[in-house]
Amino acid sequence: MNASEAYLYIRNKIFTVLDAEVVNNLSKDQLRQQLASAVDSIVQQERLSVPSVIRQEYAQNLTNELVGLGPLQSLMDDDSIADIMINGPKNIFVERNGIVEKVPVTFIDEEQLQAVAKRIATEVGRRVDSTSPTCDARLMDGSRVNIVIPPIAIDGTSISIRKFQKSRIDFKKLCEFGAMSPEIAQVLMIAARCRLNIIISGGTGSGKTTMLNALSQFISEKERIVTIEDAAELQLQQPHVVRLETRAASVENTGMITQRDLVVNSLRMRPDRIIMGECRGGEAFEMLQAMNTGHDGSMSTLHANTPRDAVSRIESMVMMATNSLPLEAIRRTIVSAVDIIVQVSRLHDGSRKVMSICEVVGLEGQSVVLEEIFKFQPTLGHSSEGKVQGNFVTAGLMQRSVLMEKARFFGLQDKLSAAFGSLDLQASA
Repeated sequence: MNASEAYLYIRNKIFTVLDAEVVNNLSKDQLRQQLASAVDSIVQQERLSVPSVIRQEYAQNLTNELVGLGPLQSLMDDDSIADIMINGPKNIFVERNGIVEKVPVTFIDEEQLQAVAKRIATEVGRRVDSTSPTCDARLMDGSRVNIVIPPIAIDGTSISIRKFQKSRIDFKKLCEFGAMSPEIAQVLMIAARCRLNIIISGGTGSGKTTMLNALSQFISEKERIVTIEDAAELQLQQPHVVRLETRAASVENTGMITQRDLVVNSLRMRPDRIIMGECRGGEAFEMLQAMNTGHDGSMSTLHANTPRDAVSRIESMVMMATNSLPLEAIRRTIVSAVDIIVQVSRLHDGSRKVMSICEVVGLEGQSVVLEEIFKFQPTLGHSSEGKVQGNFVTAGLMQRSVLMEKARFFGLQDKLSAAFGSLDLQASA
């Protein structure tokens, strides 16, 4: 009998006589000690050849399965992992430093995987079963999880976990990582302090929430901030923050609270700024209205590949909310509401960079005019570590720049001018 067969044999023997009430009444350490004693007892009775170190590993695995996330627990405890992706019981992938790789961790079978999925949902007050085969939830540590079970997931239960990062990433660290230059950090810091309305655009896993968290650090502690999210990820440190989170419908299909509902409600809460984790639908219309009605300095993220695509995406989302506005009126609303679009991307080497910063200048005919003030310009070849190399370049600010106007109003024009002192800013590797 090999190690995996021995573990399955011991697991089945223990689970056959397990008392759920006893498990619930024990602390995690007490449960691990009890399971270690049970493993030792079975090994001795059955005269199995299992070393002491392996027995301790068995006890830990059983503890994780009963009160943790089973085989996933070791991945959740690894701080170098940002994302965990499960495609059925035998295919588990993780993302480290922007690179996705398969790991040698597996579930015993689909039954064990589905049991862990249901426990995750139950612990956060959600459910996942044949009548409700999908689930979005937030774990107790703040990690975001999405679950899809068969028959929707054809090859077995799928779980996607975006882990909550314990350490905050600020502009200084982003500059060290090569995600931006110090000059870009200075410009974005001034944009946040001067209460410009900022949209952060990018693909999945490009670092939109990280950028939003970093920007939020420059909001005054005297301001009242309302955050609106599907799953709370923002880590604002200001003292006057109201955090709102959407709610899924109940079993009776009632009680759903959408982001749009929360935006409408937040306007009655006397916010100085509204920060929305991500615009996905009709809530974009209310968000634009808020930006246009005295809530300067509001911020949000959305999925788009370029700043121009971000504008088109906002147009589409507003159309989802109302079909009574003509396209020209929607574009005028966007122009008057949004000041800056920050485009972030994850490159093929796994690095994340600010690819473009655009000002929304105005309307020219039927088109929204964007003025690019910074962009990342890749160069030919890669570094010795295989990293993308390039420069952050800028053509400076236009005379009619809203960023410069606001900087003058807040007395930050000299700092802003200093950020544009060089027209060729070297990106760190």
